[in-house]
Amino acid sequence: SAYSAIANDPSALYYNPAGAALMSRPGILIGTYDYIADTRYSWGGVVFPFDGGSKAFGAQFGTFGFKDQPVYTAGEPDGTGATYDVSETFAGLTYAQNFSDRFSAGVTAKFVSDNLGDASGKAFAVDFGTSFHAALNGHPVRFSFTLANLGTNIGYNGNALNSTAGREPLPGDDPVPGIPQPSRLRTKAFPLPTTFRVGLAYDLLTANSSRLTVLSDFNQPNNNKAGFSGGLEWSSKNLGGSPFSAAVRGSYTYYAANNVKPATLPTAMSDEENLQGLAAGGGLSFGQGTFNLSLDYAFKYMGILGPTHFVSFGLGW
Repeated sequence: SAYSAIANDPSALYYNPAGAALMSRPGILIGTYDYIADTRYSWGGVVFPFDGGSKAFGAQFGTFGFKDQPVYTAGEPDGTGATYDVSETFAGLTYAQNFSDRFSAGVTAKFVSDNLGDASGKAFAVDFGTSFHAALNGHPVRFSFTLANLGTNIGYNGNALNSTAGREPLPGDDPVPGIPQPSRLRTKAFPLPTTFRVGLAYDLLTANSSRLTVLSDFNQPNNNKAGFSGGLEWSSKNLGGSPFSAAVRGSYTYYAANNVKPATLPTAMSDEENLQGLAAGGGLSFGQGTFNLSLDYAFKYMGILGPTHFVSFGLGW
Protein backbone atom coordinates (compact mmCIF):
# COMPACT_ATOMS: atom_id res chain seq x y z
CA SER A 1 0.00 0.00 0.00
CA ALA A 2 3.05 2.32 0.03
CA TYR A 3 4.22 1.59 -3.51
CA SER A 4 2.91 4.58 -5.49
CA ALA A 5 6.22 6.51 -5.43
CA ILE A 6 8.39 3.74 -6.91
CA ALA A 7 6.00 1.79 -9.17
CA ASN A 8 7.76 1.69 -12.56
CA ASP A 9 6.35 -1.51 -14.07
CA PRO A 10 2.81 -2.43 -15.20
CA SER A 11 1.63 -2.25 -11.57
CA ALA A 12 1.96 1.54 -11.96
CA LEU A 13 -1.38 1.43 -13.79
CA TYR A 14 -2.90 0.52 -10.41
CA TYR A 15 -0.74 2.55 -8.01
CA ASN A 16 0.21 5.65 -10.00
CA PRO A 17 -0.35 6.03 -13.78
CA ALA A 18 2.66 8.38 -14.04
CA GLY A 19 4.96 5.43 -13.31
CA ALA A 20 4.05 3.80 -16.63
CA ALA A 21 6.11 6.48 -18.40
CA LEU A 22 9.22 5.20 -16.59
CA MET A 23 9.11 1.86 -18.40
CA SER A 24 11.64 1.41 -21.20
CA ARG A 25 10.05 -1.69 -22.75
CA PRO A 26 6.62 -3.34 -22.95
CA GLY A 27 5.40 -5.38 -20.00
CA ILE A 28 2.38 -7.25 -18.68
CA LEU A 29 1.40 -8.11 -15.11
CA ILE A 30 -1.41 -10.32 -13.83
CA GLY A 31 -2.24 -11.06 -10.21
CA THR A 32 -4.84 -12.58 -7.94
CA TYR A 33 -5.70 -11.66 -4.34
CA ASP A 34 -7.14 -14.38 -2.10
CA TYR A 35 -9.22 -12.05 0.06
CA ILE A 36 -11.42 -12.62 3.12
CA ALA A 37 -14.72 -14.56 3.29
CA ASP A 38 -13.95 -16.64 0.18
CA THR A 39 -13.83 -13.56 -2.06
CA ARG A 40 -11.18 -12.89 -4.69
CA TYR A 41 -9.76 -9.85 -6.45
CA SER A 42 -7.92 -10.34 -9.76
CA TRP A 43 -6.12 -7.71 -11.81
CA GLY A 44 -4.21 -7.52 -15.08
CA GLY A 45 -2.40 -4.71 -16.90
CA VAL A 46 -0.22 -4.18 -19.96
CA VAL A 47 1.97 -1.18 -20.91
CA PHE A 48 3.50 -0.25 -24.28
CA PRO A 49 6.13 2.54 -24.26
CA PHE A 50 6.58 4.54 -27.50
CA ASP A 51 8.25 7.66 -28.86
CA GLY A 52 11.64 6.52 -27.64
CA GLY A 53 10.28 5.53 -24.24
CA SER A 54 9.17 9.05 -23.31
CA LYS A 55 5.48 8.13 -23.54
CA ALA A 56 3.43 5.04 -22.72
CA PHE A 57 0.02 3.61 -23.32
CA GLY A 58 -1.54 1.06 -20.97
CA ALA A 59 -4.69 -0.94 -20.35
CA GLN A 60 -5.91 -2.68 -17.20
CA PHE A 61 -8.80 -4.79 -15.95
CA GLY A 62 -9.82 -5.68 -12.40
CA THR A 63 -12.61 -7.76 -10.91
CA PHE A 64 -13.73 -8.58 -7.37
CA GLY A 65 -16.54 -10.83 -6.18
CA PHE A 66 -17.88 -14.27 -5.41
CA LYS A 67 -20.29 -16.81 -6.92
CA ASP A 68 -23.13 -19.15 -5.95
CA GLN A 69 -24.07 -17.50 -2.66
CA PRO A 70 -27.30 -19.08 -1.26
CA VAL A 71 -30.34 -16.84 -0.89
CA TYR A 72 -31.94 -16.74 2.58
CA THR A 73 -35.21 -15.03 3.49
CA ALA A 74 -37.20 -14.52 6.67
CA GLY A 75 -39.74 -17.03 5.41
CA GLU A 76 -37.08 -19.57 4.37
CA PRO A 77 -34.19 -19.19 6.81
CA ASP A 78 -32.61 -22.45 5.63
CA GLY A 79 -32.37 -21.18 2.07
CA THR A 80 -34.65 -20.81 -0.92
CA GLY A 81 -32.54 -23.00 -3.18
CA ALA A 82 -31.62 -19.99 -5.32
CA THR A 83 -28.15 -18.47 -5.52
CA TYR A 84 -26.71 -15.11 -6.53
CA ASP A 85 -23.35 -13.75 -7.69
CA VAL A 86 -21.49 -10.51 -7.03
CA SER A 87 -19.08 -9.12 -9.62
CA GLU A 88 -17.51 -5.67 -9.30
CA THR A 89 -15.29 -4.93 -12.28
CA PHE A 90 -13.49 -2.05 -13.98
CA ALA A 91 -11.52 -1.52 -17.19
CA GLY A 92 -9.17 1.39 -17.79
CA LEU A 93 -6.98 2.99 -20.46
CA THR A 94 -3.88 4.95 -19.44
CA TYR A 95 -1.67 7.54 -21.11
CA ALA A 96 1.58 8.60 -19.41
CA GLN A 97 4.41 10.91 -20.47
CA ASN A 98 7.82 12.07 -19.27
CA PHE A 99 7.93 15.87 -19.35
CA SER A 100 11.56 16.05 -18.22
CA ASP A 101 14.29 13.79 -16.89
CA ARG A 102 12.72 14.16 -13.43
CA PHE A 103 8.97 14.57 -13.87
CA SER A 104 6.25 12.40 -15.39
CA ALA A 105 2.46 12.41 -15.30
CA GLY A 106 -0.30 10.05 -16.33
CA VAL A 107 -4.07 9.84 -16.58
CA THR A 108 -6.41 6.83 -16.63
CA ALA A 109 -10.01 6.70 -17.86
CA LYS A 110 -12.05 3.91 -16.26
CA PHE A 111 -15.42 2.26 -16.76
CA VAL A 112 -16.87 0.72 -13.58
CA SER A 113 -19.54 -1.99 -13.49
CA ASP A 114 -21.08 -3.25 -10.24
CA ASN A 115 -23.34 -6.33 -10.44
CA LEU A 116 -25.00 -7.32 -7.16
CA GLY A 117 -27.23 -10.30 -7.90
CA ASP A 118 -30.07 -9.00 -10.10
CA ALA A 119 -29.16 -5.34 -9.53
CA SER A 120 -26.43 -3.52 -11.43
CA GLY A 121 -24.84 -0.09 -11.60
CA LYS A 122 -22.34 1.68 -13.85
CA ALA A 123 -20.04 4.68 -13.55
CA PHE A 124 -17.10 6.41 -15.21
CA ALA A 125 -14.00 7.70 -13.43
CA VAL A 126 -10.48 9.01 -13.99
CA ASP A 127 -7.21 8.57 -12.11
CA PHE A 128 -4.47 11.19 -12.30
CA GLY A 129 -0.91 10.79 -11.07
CA THR A 130 2.45 12.54 -11.04
CA SER A 131 5.95 11.31 -10.26
CA PHE A 132 8.99 13.42 -9.40
CA HIS A 133 12.41 11.84 -8.96
CA ALA A 134 15.61 13.57 -7.86
CA ALA A 135 18.56 13.03 -5.50
CA LEU A 136 19.04 13.91 -1.84
CA ASN A 137 22.51 13.58 -0.30
CA GLY A 138 23.51 11.49 -3.29
CA HIS A 139 20.62 9.05 -2.86
CA PRO A 140 17.54 8.80 -5.11
CA VAL A 141 14.33 10.30 -3.72
CA ARG A 142 10.89 10.04 -5.35
CA PHE A 143 7.60 11.84 -4.74
CA SER A 144 4.16 10.99 -6.10
CA PHE A 145 0.73 12.60 -6.04
CA THR A 146 -2.31 10.66 -7.20
CA LEU A 147 -6.05 11.28 -7.36
CA ALA A 148 -8.09 8.12 -7.93
CA ASN A 149 -11.75 7.42 -8.77
CA LEU A 150 -12.81 10.95 -9.59
CA GLY A 151 -16.00 10.42 -11.57
CA THR A 152 -19.74 10.08 -11.84
CA ASN A 153 -22.11 8.79 -9.19
CA ILE A 154 -23.13 5.15 -9.35
CA GLY A 155 -26.80 4.14 -9.15
CA TYR A 156 -28.56 0.79 -9.48
CA ASN A 157 -31.36 -0.76 -11.51
CA GLY A 158 -32.53 -4.24 -12.46
CA ASN A 159 -35.04 -6.93 -11.57
CA ALA A 160 -33.97 -6.92 -7.92
CA LEU A 161 -35.72 -3.56 -7.53
CA ASN A 162 -39.05 -4.82 -8.83
CA SER A 163 -41.63 -5.62 -6.19
CA THR A 164 -45.36 -5.95 -5.52
CA ALA A 165 -47.23 -4.19 -2.75
CA GLY A 166 -50.84 -4.30 -1.58
CA ARG A 167 -52.79 -1.38 -0.23
CA GLU A 168 -51.77 -0.50 3.32
CA PRO A 169 -54.68 0.22 5.72
CA LEU A 170 -54.87 3.58 7.40
CA PRO A 171 -53.91 3.73 11.08
CA GLY A 172 -56.71 2.24 13.19
CA ASP A 173 -58.51 0.62 10.25
CA ASP A 174 -58.99 -3.08 9.72
CA PRO A 175 -56.93 -4.74 6.97
CA VAL A 176 -58.45 -4.13 3.55
CA PRO A 177 -58.36 -6.92 0.95
CA GLY A 178 -56.53 -5.82 -2.13
CA ILE A 179 -54.62 -6.97 -5.16
CA PRO A 180 -50.84 -6.46 -4.89
CA GLN A 181 -49.72 -3.75 -7.30
CA PRO A 182 -46.48 -3.75 -9.29
CA SER A 183 -43.98 -1.40 -7.73
CA ARG A 184 -40.31 -0.52 -7.92
CA LEU A 185 -37.93 0.22 -5.08
CA ARG A 186 -36.33 3.66 -5.29
CA THR A 187 -32.54 3.95 -5.08
CA LYS A 188 -30.18 6.89 -4.68
CA ALA A 189 -26.91 7.18 -6.57
CA PHE A 190 -23.76 7.77 -4.53
CA PRO A 191 -20.23 8.95 -5.39
CA LEU A 192 -17.29 6.65 -5.99
CA PRO A 193 -14.63 6.50 -3.24
CA THR A 194 -12.35 9.27 -4.51
CA THR A 195 -8.91 9.08 -2.87
CA PHE A 196 -6.04 11.58 -2.74
CA ARG A 197 -2.66 9.96 -2.10
CA VAL A 198 0.84 11.34 -1.47
CA GLY A 199 3.83 8.99 -1.67
CA LEU A 200 7.51 9.36 -0.76
CA ALA A 201 10.39 6.94 -1.28
CA TYR A 202 14.05 7.37 -0.36
CA ASP A 203 16.98 5.01 -0.94
CA LEU A 204 18.75 4.61 2.40
CA LEU A 205 21.45 2.47 0.82
CA THR A 206 22.42 2.46 -2.84
CA ALA A 207 25.00 0.22 -4.52
CA ASN A 208 25.74 -0.89 -8.06
CA SER A 209 23.34 -3.83 -7.91
CA SER A 210 21.32 -3.42 -4.72
CA ARG A 211 19.34 -0.86 -2.76
CA LEU A 212 17.36 -0.44 0.45
CA THR A 213 14.37 1.90 0.09
CA VAL A 214 12.08 3.35 2.74
CA LEU A 215 8.51 3.90 1.51
CA SER A 216 5.64 5.98 2.85
CA ASP A 217 2.14 6.80 1.69
CA PHE A 218 -0.56 9.10 3.04
CA ASN A 219 -4.10 8.71 1.71
CA GLN A 220 -7.32 10.63 2.25
CA PRO A 221 -10.55 9.11 0.85
CA ASN A 222 -13.68 11.21 0.53
CA ASN A 223 -15.81 8.66 2.40
CA ASN A 224 -13.55 7.71 5.29
CA LYS A 225 -10.83 8.87 7.64
CA ALA A 226 -7.24 9.43 6.52
CA GLY A 227 -4.71 6.61 6.72
CA PHE A 228 -1.05 5.99 6.05
CA SER A 229 1.38 3.23 5.13
CA GLY A 230 5.10 2.77 5.68
CA GLY A 231 7.51 0.09 4.61
CA LEU A 232 10.92 -1.05 3.38
CA GLU A 233 12.05 -2.75 0.20
CA TRP A 234 15.44 -4.37 -0.35
CA SER A 235 16.29 -5.43 -3.88
CA SER A 236 19.36 -6.90 -5.53
CA LYS A 237 20.05 -7.42 -9.23
CA ASN A 238 22.07 -10.19 -10.87
CA LEU A 239 22.58 -12.30 -7.78
CA GLY A 240 26.10 -13.77 -7.85
CA GLY A 241 26.49 -12.68 -11.45
CA SER A 242 23.42 -14.70 -12.49
CA PRO A 243 20.42 -13.43 -14.49
CA PHE A 244 18.28 -13.66 -11.33
CA SER A 245 17.21 -10.71 -9.16
CA ALA A 246 15.32 -10.65 -5.87
CA ALA A 247 13.40 -8.29 -3.62
CA VAL A 248 12.10 -8.48 -0.04
CA ARG A 249 9.40 -6.14 1.29
CA GLY A 250 7.64 -5.35 4.54
CA SER A 251 5.06 -2.72 5.50
CA TYR A 252 2.41 -1.57 7.94
CA THR A 253 -0.83 0.17 6.98
CA TYR A 254 -2.89 2.17 9.45
CA TYR A 255 -6.63 2.55 8.83
CA ALA A 256 -7.99 5.15 11.24
CA ALA A 257 -11.61 4.06 10.76
CA ASN A 258 -10.70 0.47 11.67
CA ASN A 259 -8.82 1.41 14.84
CA VAL A 260 -11.57 3.06 16.88
CA LYS A 261 -11.38 1.22 20.20
CA PRO A 262 -14.55 0.94 22.31
CA ALA A 263 -14.34 1.94 25.96
CA THR A 264 -14.32 -1.64 27.19
CA LEU A 265 -11.82 -3.99 28.77
CA PRO A 266 -9.27 -5.65 26.44
CA THR A 267 -10.41 -8.94 24.96
CA ALA A 268 -8.70 -11.90 23.38
CA MET A 269 -9.20 -10.18 20.03
CA SER A 270 -7.22 -7.06 20.96
CA ASP A 271 -3.90 -8.57 19.83
CA GLU A 272 -5.47 -9.59 16.53
CA GLU A 273 -6.74 -6.05 15.97
CA ASN A 274 -3.33 -4.55 16.74
CA LEU A 275 -1.67 -6.74 14.10
CA GLN A 276 -4.06 -5.59 11.39
CA GLY A 277 -2.22 -3.95 8.49
CA LEU A 278 1.06 -5.86 8.76
CA ALA A 279 2.31 -7.12 5.40
CA ALA A 280 5.39 -8.87 4.04
CA GLY A 281 6.48 -10.43 0.79
CA GLY A 282 9.08 -10.72 -1.88
CA GLY A 283 9.78 -11.33 -5.52
CA LEU A 284 12.12 -13.16 -7.86
CA SER A 285 12.85 -12.23 -11.46
CA PHE A 286 14.83 -13.64 -14.36
CA GLY A 287 16.25 -11.32 -17.00
CA GLN A 288 18.09 -12.15 -20.20
CA GLY A 289 18.68 -9.29 -22.64
CA THR A 290 15.36 -7.48 -23.05
CA PHE A 291 13.37 -10.49 -21.81
CA ASN A 292 12.23 -10.59 -18.18
CA LEU A 293 10.04 -12.88 -16.05
CA SER A 294 8.97 -12.05 -12.49
CA LEU A 295 6.99 -13.69 -9.70
CA ASP A 296 5.88 -11.82 -6.57
CA TYR A 297 4.07 -12.84 -3.39
CA ALA A 298 2.58 -10.72 -0.59
CA PHE A 299 1.00 -11.64 2.74
CA LYS A 300 -1.23 -9.13 4.51
CA TYR A 301 -2.81 -9.64 7.90
CA MET A 302 -6.37 -8.33 8.32
CA GLY A 303 -6.70 -8.64 12.11
CA ILE A 304 -9.65 -10.73 13.31
CA LEU A 305 -10.52 -11.42 9.66
CA GLY A 306 -7.31 -13.41 9.26
CA PRO A 307 -4.52 -13.49 6.65
CA THR A 308 -4.80 -12.68 2.95
CA HIS A 309 -2.47 -13.63 0.11
CA PHE A 310 -1.56 -11.99 -3.20
CA VAL A 311 0.41 -13.57 -6.05
CA SER A 312 1.40 -11.86 -9.31
CA PHE A 313 3.28 -12.83 -12.46
CA GLY A 314 5.04 -10.38 -14.78
CA LEU A 315 6.51 -10.52 -18.29
CA GLY A 316 8.66 -7.91 -20.05
CA TRP A 317 10.12 -7.94 -23.54
